[in-house]
Amino acid sequence: MIYIIGIAITIFLSFILLTKKGKSGADKILFAWLCVIFVHLLLFSIISSKEYLKFPYLLGFEIPFPLLHGPFLFLYTLTLTSEQVAKTKMFPHFLPFAIGFIATVPFLILNPEEKILIYQNEGEGFETISIIIFIGIVMSGITYTFLSLRVLVNHKKLIKDNFSSIEKINLQWLFRLVLGLSCIWILVFFADDEIIFSSVVLFVAFIGYYGIKQVGVFTNQQILELSPAFESKKIAEPSNAAPEVSKYDKSALSDFQLKTIHCELVKLMKQNKLFLTPELTLKMVAVELEIHPNTLSQVINTVEQKNFFDYINTLRIEEFKERITNPDNQKYTLLSLAFECGFNSKTSFNRNFKNLTGKSPSEYLKESKTMPD
Repeated sequence: MIYIIGIAITIFLSFILLTKKGKSGADKILFAWLCVIFVHLLLFSIISSKEYLKFPYLLGFEIPFPLLHGPFLFLYTLTLTSEQVAKTKMFPHFLPFAIGFIATVPFLILNPEEKILIYQNEGEGFETISIIIFIGIVMSGITYTFLSLRVLVNHKKLIKDNFSSIEKINLQWLFRLVLGLSCIWILVFFADDEIIFSSVVLFVAFIGYYGIKQVGVFTNQQILELSPAFESKKIAEPSNAAPEVSKYDKSALSDFQLKTIHCELVKLMKQNKLFLTPELTLKMVAVELEIHPNTLSQVINTVEQKNFFDYINTLRIEEFKERITNPDNQKYTLLSLAFECGFNSKTSFNRNFKNLTGKSPSEYLKESKTMPD
């Protein structure tokens, strides 16, 4: 019964992706992956229910399918975190599946009666091929889990260098899915097929849950939108600047240039308080300073010893600490003040506040009230 549920969920999610307008490269890869999962679950459900006695010609086709899940996971992760992946770069990832399929050909060409007999005798006569494919499946799972996690770690670093709010784009949900699939690979060592495929069904359910919960996966809504305060601005290089350089070269800055740009940045933040914009990006600030984003990133990393995310959220925390000392703000809740300071979620505010001060906002407020004037 659980396999039927998994098949139904897979069909439902595939249909949503198929009818989605403006599908991205990641959407197309996820759709293809869901189709593979559907076929894999269908074949296993037929075999586990002994229905293969009616359809013996299907036996063996399911054997190399596990070699597809790792590549699809990696390619999906890659396309969500970077530009479109060229098709020519995708094909090599599916070579293990092709090799695994070729290795099963000697079994596939057997007559139905021989296939049934071999299955009933747990693969007798094909032990060597089974061991080789099993080792390939395990190696594929380990390799692609590692590659996917590395891509996500690099992505998190990249967005922290460019965005001040990352809750909508940090792909934490995908990180959980990668860990979930890695757990299935671990089960391959210790569990029987029924437990493994039951876990696959749960994995498909998680794809649906996180995909629908995460904006932009099964919908056409943009994951990240510009703040209204900046909608009228063109997020591009200033018209009087070269494509890669404006006031300063984007690399090999002198100490004088670093200090000069940093002073301009501090002045801009004090006067205009750009950090109050919830969806502030590195590029937005670079436009205001009329410099290349790479230059600004270098200045922040070198002088402030922080990435853009930590730098902006530090300013927001300092602004919050200043506002809660104002008697006129006593009527407002801590969360409402946090929103005014540029945070767009309670979780983000609490996490950043504790990282900077070592205390929760309520603990800090309580201590500040007990301190003598």
